[in-house]
Amino acid sequence: MTQRNAFGTFNGVYIPSILTILGVIMYLRLGWVVGNVGLTASLLIITMASAITFLTALSIAATATNMRVGAGGAYYMISRSFGIEAGAAVGVPLYLAQALGVSFYVAGFSESLNALFPQLPPVAISVVVLTLLSILSFYSTDVALKIQNFIFLAIALSLASFFLGETPEYGLALGEVPPEVPFWVVFSVFFPAVTGIEAGISMSGDLKDPAKSLPLGTLAAVLTGYVIYVLIAVFLDRFADAETLRSNPMVMQQVALVGGLVVVGIWGATLSSALGALLGAPRTLQALARDSILPRFIGVGHPQTDAPNTATVFTYLVSLAGVLLGDLDAIAPVLSMFFLTSYGMLNLIAGLEGFMGSPSWRPKFRTPWLLSIFG
Repeated sequence: MTQRNAFGTFNGVYIPSILTILGVIMYLRLGWVVGNVGLTASLLIITMASAITFLTALSIAATATNMRVGAGGAYYMISRSFGIEAGAAVGVPLYLAQALGVSFYVAGFSESLNALFPQLPPVAISVVVLTLLSILSFYSTDVALKIQNFIFLAIALSLASFFLGETPEYGLALGEVPPEVPFWVVFSVFFPAVTGIEAGISMSGDLKDPAKSLPLGTLAAVLTGYVIYVLIAVFLDRFADAETLRSNPMVMQQVALVGGLVVVGIWGATLSSALGALLGAPRTLQALARDSILPRFIGVGHPQTDAPNTATVFTYLVSLAGVLLGDLDAIAPVLSMFFLTSYGMLNLIAGLEGFMGSPSWRPKFRTPWLLSIFG
């Protein structure tokens, strides 16, 4: 177990957030996005989605510097600033988004493994991986976060290998090329890619200085993710044609200088994203239960560290149901709906508070209320 209030900006906020952002969509669906709508529309989708997340991060930064931040992430900040009812409006959909996010990332790992070893059943892989990651997050937050540093290095190496790659002399299209998909369907599949900020925000109770670390780490992660997604989209458009990008989810691995590094990056990214969500979701659930929005026994923590053990078990069960729901393309639109709902409520509440000029609203990090409303 780890003690609370032990992590700084980099390990406590930036790393969990950026590793969730640089996840399954980046490796397995960004090529599909470019192949369906073209480079220009893909850059528009990336910019729109990142703008929503960036504006939400600004609202969170303002809220975090308006108060003393405790455990529970975005839910805690909203409920203590604007009331339990407002917090519940954000916290419940945010928790469901995080829990289904675990299912989403695990399904991505299984899809990549199944592409290399077709004889392995994806659902069985997902159940085993989800169980192992849940056990790890249950017993040691500290170990889980240290593992994420190694995964960050693996992702960096995989991206370097991809950017140093070149268009192969042989075709990469796989079998029948899927038909093109409309813009907004593509957007709904892509949007979960940029929603990693809640992984760091939910660690608020484990940070040394939440008011400093949350704004700095969250905004840095969003901007880093945006630049990387734009670069990958440009390179994919250069490396492969639209038919290949739509039909081959492993195209990044096949054009990379060292394909094996991309495979390691895929596995590291999907597993780290799942682990980040598994660390964050139980903390949101624990805070909801302690405010009696959900049964209070769910909020019971470890006697020494207050780690959300009971909430972790419940999150495992919710994520398990998500794994049985379907594949990446089935989970992604549902995930987008929950994230857009929670982000929209968070921005609306922060924007209205700034507009009304409440005496209790005195954030050190000031965000114009119009930006929050726009988000």
